[in-house]
Amino acid sequence: MRTIFDKPTREDLIERITLLNDSSSVRWGKMSVYQMVKHNSYWNGWILGKDNHTYNQSFLGKVFGQMALRKMIKDEKPFDRNIPTSSQFKVEETNGDLEAEKLKWILLTRAYESYDNPNFIHDFFGKMTREQIGILVFKHSDHHLRQFGL
Repeated sequence: MRTIFDKPTREDLIERITLLNDSSSVRWGKMSVYQMVKHNSYWNGWILGKDNHTYNQSFLGKVFGQMALRKMIKDEKPFDRNIPTSSQFKVEETNGDLEAEKLKWILLTRAYESYDNPNFIHDFFGKMTREQIGILVFKHSDHHLRQFGL
């Protein structure tokens, strides 16, 4: 199973991130390339514990979260297309400094080499093991890169 904690996997993702540009076209979903990259920068910062994030699991997550997580990370199958984005991770602005956001996402991806955020609680899945986090982060990044043909 591919995980963000594996250096070759991180390097593969970083290589794919560098290939994104203003003319990258979306294959599904509603995000522009800038929105997708900014979404990933924010989302990875949340997982890594950057800035001042508050971690709370939703009520529905407490009921269904662990079951959904197991289903999503049980095998190599990529995430389904058009899965909903939590409102806290939606990016409103459609344009901005793509290169700066790509660099931020790349630096955050590299930061998983020394991951240490024992306070992390996913808003839907709840408390996760390091292994679960590694698989989820890889699949999330891979999903969005595939969304733009990479």
